[in-house]
Amino acid sequence: MTKDLTEGSPFKLIVGFSLPLLLGNLFQQFYSVVDTVIVGKFLGVESLAGVGSTGAVNFLIIGFCMGVGNGFALPIANKFGAKDYKTLRQYVASSIQLSVAFVLFFTVVTVVLCRPLLRLMQTPDNIIEQADSYIRIIFAGIPILFMYNLLASIIRSLGDSKTPVYFLIVSSLLNIVLDLFFIVGLKTGVRGAGFATVISQLVSGILCILYMQKHYEILHLSKDDWKIRTHHFYVLSSMGFPMGLQYSITAIGSVILQASVNSLGSDTVAAVAATFKISLFFCCPFDALGATMATFGGQNTGAQKLERLKSGLRASSLIGFSYAFVAFIVLFLFGRNLGMLFVDSSEVLILDQIHTFLIILSAFYIPLVLVNVFRFMIQGMGFSSFAVFAGVFELIGRAVVAIIFIPIWGFTAVCFASPVAWILADCFLVPAFLYSFKKLKRQQNI
Repeated sequence: MTKDLTEGSPFKLIVGFSLPLLLGNLFQQFYSVVDTVIVGKFLGVESLAGVGSTGAVNFLIIGFCMGVGNGFALPIANKFGAKDYKTLRQYVASSIQLSVAFVLFFTVVTVVLCRPLLRLMQTPDNIIEQADSYIRIIFAGIPILFMYNLLASIIRSLGDSKTPVYFLIVSSLLNIVLDLFFIVGLKTGVRGAGFATVISQLVSGILCILYMQKHYEILHLSKDDWKIRTHHFYVLSSMGFPMGLQYSITAIGSVILQASVNSLGSDTVAAVAATFKISLFFCCPFDALGATMATFGGQNTGAQKLERLKSGLRASSLIGFSYAFVAFIVLFLFGRNLGMLFVDSSEVLILDQIHTFLIILSAFYIPLVLVNVFRFMIQGMGFSSFAVFAGVFELIGRAVVAIIFIPIWGFTAVCFASPVAWILADCFLVPAFLYSFKKLKRQQNI
């Protein structure tokens, strides 16, 4: 049930490993898009704007949790590549222990600070109640989200990228059914979208637990594995929290950007929310390549096969560039039609903004490819702290556009915020990889 990424053609391994991840990401974005479509079609533009206005703060908090969970799995991938299964099991136990303390604290803090964060972001008064109702439920479900993300990351670290996808598909379909049940059937408004998301993620997490117990003998933990090991806590923290911080620092830039977008009115908020939903869907291949690089980098670093790291980067970049070109053509031709999934055809201004935004974003997908493959490769190699600095560059890019240029150029400036952030991050990540690679060679005397 596991897969060794240290032997064989990097190109074939990357394609084989990333395709299930891509399918999972597509389904994850699919039910996220369906969330937005149901809210927009059944509850109206203001509800769409209310849920959409939480996107940045959602990414800030949930992104941090996802980054931490992914980071906790990196030492496990490293020990799997080194075939040190005893230490691997100890890291699994330590990651669970550390996660319990982390999520309990983090959930309380985020639920308490939910409303102040929305106020800080200048959320318009006509949508703040709906925004608060939705995002508070999402934050209360952080333990559930973290459980699934950690378990799925552990499974992927063993080279199995397919199993978490199957569970995610079940979760996605369930989420759609629950959306309709809560929003259309029970008339719960935007809270229903939050309930549907949390419940569907709970199902995914439970399925992961049951599957791991039944099929992964390598993960059967003994009483000795559960001993408190402070060194393991340190290693996990040094991997996980920088990855989480990288997401959050990036998201802070998005929060600043969202605050500026909010000042442009609820129509623009709705247009930006719909655009990001569509773009996230088209960016799933980039996310899949990034997650693949983290596991590929972790296993090959553990196996001391460093030259395969460069081969992996070349292969994943080629795949990403090819897809980026196709995505641009599709969004250029059909972006407006995709916008009509979220709003009626009578909303001409919103549809124009969606189409323009999609064209500009997709024109810069190649820099986004490099952000994903280099950043996650560096993390897999064990240099998670560099990801934080990449996030700082993205933060600077989005903040400068939001603070200086949006007040002058309005919506046009919004369209260029992410491309500027991606290009700045690449200026750091490429040299950072070269430095990390040379340092690893010195450490391993290669």
